Amino acid sequence: MTAAQEKDPSVSFGPPPSMYTQSALNAGTQERRRRRTWLLLPLVLVLVAAVGTGGWLLWGGGGGTKTDKPATAGQGRLDVRETVERRPASTTGKMAFRFSVDDMSPGEHYEMPGMWATGEILAKGINKTVIGLPVGTDASPGDEKWKLPLDGPICGYTRHVTGENRTAVLFRANDRGGAYCNHVAFFDLDDGREIWETDFPYSKFGDAQGLATGGDDQDTPSVTLTHGTVAVTWGGGTDGYSMDTGRRLWRTTSTGSCQDMGAAGGGALLVRQECWHDDAPADSTDAVTYKARKVDPRTGRVLWTYSAAKGIRDLNIPSAQPAVLAVQAGQIGISEMLSLDDRGRNRATIRLQSGTYVGECSYDDYLATDDCPTVAVGDGQVFLRSKESGDKANSNWIIGFDLATGNTTKKFDSGAGSLLYPVRMSGGRLLALRQTDDHISPSALVALDPRTGRETPYFYYELPQEAELMTMTEYNDTVVEDGRLFFGVKKADGPAKGQPRWVYLVLGIESNAAK
Repeated sequence: MTAAQEKDPSVSFGPPPSMYTQSALNAGTQERRRRRTWLLLPLVLVLVAAVGTGGWLLWGGGGGTKTDKPATAGQGRLDVRETVERRPASTTGKMAFRFSVDDMSPGEHYEMPGMWATGEILAKGINKTVIGLPVGTDASPGDEKWKLPLDGPICGYTRHVTGENRTAVLFRANDRGGAYCNHVAFFDLDDGREIWETDFPYSKFGDAQGLATGGDDQDTPSVTLTHGTVAVTWGGGTDGYSMDTGRRLWRTTSTGSCQDMGAAGGGALLVRQECWHDDAPADSTDAVTYKARKVDPRTGRVLWTYSAAKGIRDLNIPSAQPAVLAVQAGQIGISEMLSLDDRGRNRATIRLQSGTYVGECSYDDYLATDDCPTVAVGDGQVFLRSKESGDKANSNWIIGFDLATGNTTKKFDSGAGSLLYPVRMSGGRLLALRQTDDHISPSALVALDPRTGRETPYFYYELPQEAELMTMTEYNDTVVEDGRLFFGVKKADGPAKGQPRWVYLVLGIESNAAK
């Protein structure tokens, strides 16, 4: 801490003063009120030197509009959004948004599934509500621009957003224990308006396709978006709904021993199937096999089916267009990436060499088949990071693999003392995080050009110590949208008994050049 910080405690990344002063606590005249709403911290000025860059990370009190709006040329309002970020005029980072809570009690728990951003709104799912908060603020209770209350807890979500900033969540019929996850809502992220909602069937958990007897016995449903269609898998089949009206366009029914368990959207629709084999030993890897089926999003017609080899323990779909599958053949983690052609045939197999290369997909209570936060597909390649290496200073690299041949393409080295993590494609470039842990060099959002091998910094930033764990992809969401980088937790837990503290829920960073 600098001398200036010691004299002025507001110039720091520490928690703002508590709403309860020490004298009030000592007097014992007030009792802390336990809430189940969100209490956001008051606005403070934050100033942290980003040593080595000549830049600063500071709190900006201005609005959240950008100098350049991300391009979406050639995309319609019913397409899944694929925004292209532009390099800002300044590589100096500043705080763009903060959402935090300081009144959670020991044992208190919030599920926070789903995080989405537009040019003006950061939206977050919290238990049985989706809230929209204005970007460019350090919001207080009641500052939400909108709230979308649901009848029961959110039980499914998709990371996809349409060209007109709409998305979907699944929610339970009510908030009582054992309630079915059998409702889908399609809503607007800019104003929180629910466009429509409807219910869908539920099937019994496991290989028996029949009526479920309770929420805990239900096959896990999933939701995704593709052009004009909201697709929901529910074990016994898949339903496709019109984005505009909510009318069910089609339904496919699971047949034989195979069940629809998860779907990938975006530029196309791929449905993941689990197939049960009663003739195989229960503990055998042959007891369950997997398929990927390409489905016409307007009619539900199956266009092709790819059957994964026996022995595969799991299958995810990082990209539906082009079709890329992530398969787990060993005990832990993704072991191979499979590139498929337009007829569902294997184009190339990319082996991750026993963990030399790393790809992570979401493995939580929500069946988000295409949520693979560190696997990026675009420009005819799939991009993966390597595992960490180095005895004294961590380092790694990001490498591209050609989807037609499986051969490696460009390699981007992190250098000693930092790590590179893929985030998403932005046109023909790969957006990545360059994270440091020496508290001297700043972290950065960078763009990697697969054609030239060039790395371009978008902006540098430094996170407060209390928020450093928010960059861990398996426990948090990372979203880059409209010139901003957001980190958000997927769940929040109260402090240990006797250790009251405040918690970051979402942090947003942008370039200092943003107006």
